[in-house]
Amino acid sequence: MFRLARNATPYDSSVQREARMLKGIKIGLALTFVFVLAFVYKRFLPRGHSFFWTPSPELFATQKDDVNETSGIIFVETTYRLQIPPLASCSVESAARAYPDRPVLFFMKGLKNNTWRDSSSNSTALALLSAMENVFLLPLLMETVFQETPLLPWYHKVNPAQERYWLHVSSDASRLALVWKYGGIYMDTDVISMRPILMENFVAAEASQVSGSAIFGFSRHHGFLWDCMEDFVQNYKGDIWGYQGPSLLTRRLKALCTLTDFHNVEDINCQNISFLHPQRFYPIPYSAWNRYFEVWEKSFNFNNSYSLHLWNYMNREHKRVVAGSNTLVEILFKTHCPTTYKVLIQGPEGSVP
Repeated sequence: MFRLARNATPYDSSVQREARMLKGIKIGLALTFVFVLAFVYKRFLPRGHSFFWTPSPELFATQKDDVNETSGIIFVETTYRLQIPPLASCSVESAARAYPDRPVLFFMKGLKNNTWRDSSSNSTALALLSAMENVFLLPLLMETVFQETPLLPWYHKVNPAQERYWLHVSSDASRLALVWKYGGIYMDTDVISMRPILMENFVAAEASQVSGSAIFGFSRHHGFLWDCMEDFVQNYKGDIWGYQGPSLLTRRLKALCTLTDFHNVEDINCQNISFLHPQRFYPIPYSAWNRYFEVWEKSFNFNNSYSLHLWNYMNREHKRVVAGSNTLVEILFKTHCPTTYKVLIQGPEGSVP
């Protein structure tokens, strides 16, 4: 394990950062080559054929100095389920449509030991996602994901059976490591993308001086994420909801800057990190999550938003997307993930949670 030099500025040039981290970083061309090869192959794959990629663990330990061409949109599924719900399918599809020139990488814990060979016929959602040119379904191999990060000793020590929120804290850890290793934008599987995000290094506010962790983006090997991973381990409190996620990002931001209240719909700059206004991703706060399942009398306006977080964890009533209901969530599905809507909502599997 290595650390940033304490007498250095946290986020100086990438060359200086790489020099400090060189000892712990394995750099190669294999991952980039495979991504590009797979991307090109999918463009020429006959329509209706599914493509699942199961890379060897060695590929996750190799990276390229400049991964702009493969820096993509990252999703994580820490359960073993392969029958993903319509909202997760919509999240991935909407990202693929909003970012057509970037790979959308869906890391799933259930995709291992070649179980993907059966999932293509058993999972309608995975089949329709795999058919999209820039979507890649990948196994979530935590042992390899955490290699060369501060998270590996924690992962070896922690006992998942004794963790109250293991699915959530393992997701919190995985998203930090994946974005740190490969760069790009992380999104929860209840985020619907409407338009591309223009900035590279950002976290999103849920409220003034409070960061969320459902979506964030950074360049590869950004020092902020390294500090987050160190904090994750050194101050680990997995039994407190959100402490390893939103609270972690909030306290690391506050270690860098004095966060102030937002004025109008303006973002805040914290060194080289954009702290985005709540309207960008959370225009409907968690306390009003059920508004997504209501019919709006007045037309809604999300002109200041890039994506919408639907707060699926709050949906303990298992409210559904129902065809013909004219609810906000149905309109979002029809507009931003039309294939998911047609196949999973209107089709024979329609109106499931």
